[in-house]
This record gives sequence, C-alpha cells and structure tokens, in this order.
Amino acid sequence: MQGVFWGGVATVGAMFAVFLAIGWLAARKVRHKAPAELMLAGRTMPLWIAVLTTTATWVDGGYLLGTVENTQRSLASGLQGGVCFGLSLVLGGLFFAGRMRRLEFTTLIDPFEARFGRTWAAVLAVPAMLGELFWSAELLVAIGATCGVILNIDLSTAIIASAAVVTCYTFIGGMWSVAYTDVFQLALVPIGMLAALPFALAQTGGLAATWDHYSSALGSLAAPLPPLGGDSQWPLASRVVWWDLTAMLILGGIPWNCYFQRVLSCQTVAKARWHSVIAGFLTIALTVPPVILGIAAFAYTGWDDSQRIVLDNNPAMALPMLLRQTAPYAVAMLGLGAIVGAVTSSFSASILSAGSMFSWNIFHRLFMPRGTSSELQRMIRGSIVALGVAATAMALAVRSVADLWFFTADLVFVLLFPQLVMAMFDPKANRTGSMAAFAVSLVLRLAGGIAIMGLPAMVDYGAIVSRLAGQDAGRWLHPATGESVFPVRVLAAVAGLVVLPVVSRLSSGWDPPRVLGRVDG
Repeated sequence: MQGVFWGGVATVGAMFAVFLAIGWLAARKVRHKAPAELMLAGRTMPLWIAVLTTTATWVDGGYLLGTVENTQRSLASGLQGGVCFGLSLVLGGLFFAGRMRRLEFTTLIDPFEARFGRTWAAVLAVPAMLGELFWSAELLVAIGATCGVILNIDLSTAIIASAAVVTCYTFIGGMWSVAYTDVFQLALVPIGMLAALPFALAQTGGLAATWDHYSSALGSLAAPLPPLGGDSQWPLASRVVWWDLTAMLILGGIPWNCYFQRVLSCQTVAKARWHSVIAGFLTIALTVPPVILGIAAFAYTGWDDSQRIVLDNNPAMALPMLLRQTAPYAVAMLGLGAIVGAVTSSFSASILSAGSMFSWNIFHRLFMPRGTSSELQRMIRGSIVALGVAATAMALAVRSVADLWFFTADLVFVLLFPQLVMAMFDPKANRTGSMAAFAVSLVLRLAGGIAIMGLPAMVDYGAIVSRLAGQDAGRWLHPATGESVFPVRVLAAVAGLVVLPVVSRLSSGWDPPRVLGRVDG
C-alpha cells in the first residue's frame, strides 16, 4: 500500500501486542468457573483499578474526537460531553452504586427482574444491549478513520485488526483482562494529549493568543455555558437543544450495564460508591486537554484546500488531522496511541457488557435456568465473540453508525432511566406500571420525530405548548433548519417517571409489587 506510514503501523501493532499480553496475564486471575469471575472479576476488584477502568470506559474515542470537534463550534458544546459524563458517574455513585452493590446484582437488568419479573426484564434488556452494540460499532469506525488519517491505512484493515485484538483478550479473561488493559490504555490518553499540546499551540501563537483569537471570533459562544437570557448567538432553540442533550447525557449515562459492571465488581459497597465519584471527577479533568486542542484547531490557519474539504465533510477528524499537521511524527504517534487506547478500552467494556446481559438475563434466566457454571461461562465467551463480530460487520457495512448509536442512547435515557429509578426506589412499582411507562415514553418520543433517523414528527409539542401559553410557536423552531427543538427527550422521560408509580398503585390489586432483592443464579 503506497503511502502507508509503516513506522506508525509498527507502533500500533506493538500497542496491540501489549494489550494482548496484559489481557493474557490478567486472565490468570480467573481461577474458578463461576460466571461472576468473567463478568464481575469475582467482585474483588480493588478501588484503584475500578476507578481507572470506569474512567477509561467513559473516556472513549468519541469523547476525544467529539470534544475537539464540538469545541470549534462553542466552548459549551466542547465541555458538554466530558463534564456531563463525569457528572453522570458522580450521581450514579451517590444514588445507585451502593444499593446495587449491596444487593449483589449481576447486571443492570437484575433490579428490573426483581421488581417486574424475568420475562419483562428481558424485554428491557433489548435497548440496553443495542446501545452497547451500536456504541461498539461506532468506536470501531472512529479508530478506523483515525488510523486512516494518521497512518494512511485502509479503514477496513484498522477496524478488523482492532476488533480482533480486543475481542481476543476480552474472550480470554473477561472483566479482569478488560480492567487491567484499561489501566494501560487510560494512561495513554493524558500522555498523548499533553505531549501534543505544546506543538499545536506553538502553531497558533501560544495559549494566550490562541484563546484571544477563539474568544474574539466566537463571542458568547466561547462561554462555558449558554446564557440564561436571549442572545443573538444563543437563540432559545439552541439553548433548549443544549439543555435537552445535557439532561440526556447526565441522566441517560447512568442506566448502562458497562457502568454497573464496574460498580458490581468492587470489593465493598463503600468502594463501589467512591470509585464512581472519583472516576467522575477524573473524567471531567480529562476534558481539559482535548478542549484546548479544539481551541487550537479553531485557531489553526495552516489547512490546505483538500484538508478543509475533509474537515467540512467529517469535522470529527479535526484531532487526528491537527496531530498530523502540527506535531512531530513521534508525538503524533503518542496522540494516536491516546485515541487507540481510548477506543479499545471502551470497545472491550461494551462487548463484555452486552455479552453479560445476553448470557445472564436472556439465555440463562429464560432458556437455561438450571445451566451449570461451565455452560454459562461458555455462553458468555461465545456472546463476546458473536458481538465482536457483529460490531465489526456493522462498522464495515455502515461506516458511520454515530447517528444509530445516538438514537439508541436517546432511547436508553427515555426508556430505561425512569425504569431504573422506580425499580430501585419505589417499593410499590410493579410490572403493569413498568409496561405502561415504557409504552407511554416510547410513543411520546417517537411522536416527536427523530431527525437523524429520518422519522418525521407526528406531534408538534412546541406548537401545543405555545398555543396553551399564548406564545408564538416559532420560538421552538431551529433558526437554521426550521425543525422543532422542543425537549421531547425530557418530556418522554418525565412522563415515564410519572406514569410508572401512578399505574403501579392503580394496578396493585391484581399485580402486587415485588420486593427488591437479590436475583439468585
């Protein structure tokens, strides 16, 4: 392949070899055939490893690439992902982690089974598993595109190689292999980002000059939060979109099994809480380097015409292109290592998480409740391979699954967050209430339309609210696209939080609530 940077390919190959070696060594800690060994590291994970593996899972390729991309539009957008993910972990640690660990659940779906029964819990597992699968595919596309920019290698080659390595060590050692490789992969992120910063800023006149250029060019868009009042650069529609997305990222970031898998792997209840809070603040702190690189990418003027075309068509490639353009090759390789480490750590977490839910909450609970530990362990490993192959096939076929993942993350917030809150904290929640809330939230969300999926709105919520308030319906229309920006995600989630307890109480006579307790294997 002409033009391939073989030195960089060798560097990435060496990183993959290290990942495999760490995963293989960590797999030696799996000494028993109990499923908890693969899924939850035997519930013996030390605090420091739990903190780092959770942080590594949230600091993924989309976190780095998206932060740099979004910062070029506004500082509030650039900070949004990392800060919201961090706050999600903090809230999860304060309100959910301790109780989940105390009850010794195995997956996110277990409290649903305890409250609503195993069949309905399996239905609730579907959006959770799809979210993990689509996230995995998106991560593979991100790593393939990044390697293509920096190394000039074929997208398919990068996707297949990355998926094969990560699936292999996840298959071998489960959570132990994932956690120990996460520690190494997370270390690559600050090293790579911080190494690249001085070179990028040197090309834009230094930090002070770069910030002056950024703030003067963007005006109020350079503020860390949207203004509360009206602003020509922040019309109501833009502010509503920002806050609606913020709610989705913070609250919708909690009901993910890859998060609770780490919570449930901790040695004690207290460590389960604290690991999540510490990881949340660490996730927020790691937002700083890519935000500064995003400001530098905005101020950089050395792009040629072909590069500007690439950035216009795929702005998420701003980070690898900035590394390639401004940093020495060795430093660009460190930056690539940061992206590779971020992507692979999250990919391994995602396929392990989805495989665990399928094996434990569907295969074991519905079809083989009396299956042996060995059979369940084989199913977990088989699921990991199957999901790794499925994510790879999806990444190769679709090449851009970001919209599909975003849609699924949307549904995870709308459908699963109300279910998790009520299952954990409402002693009168029952299956009838859960089913009603699920149906109402789903209908409300789909009726509002999903632009990224080409689904038109069937109900104009903005027009209805404006009519009731005697206001102009145009206030809920985006000034550029003309689409409604009514916060339908929040509406649908709040509806679920209201409907579930109300219907549960109305139906308690024929559907008595169940006690939240441990789900035995």
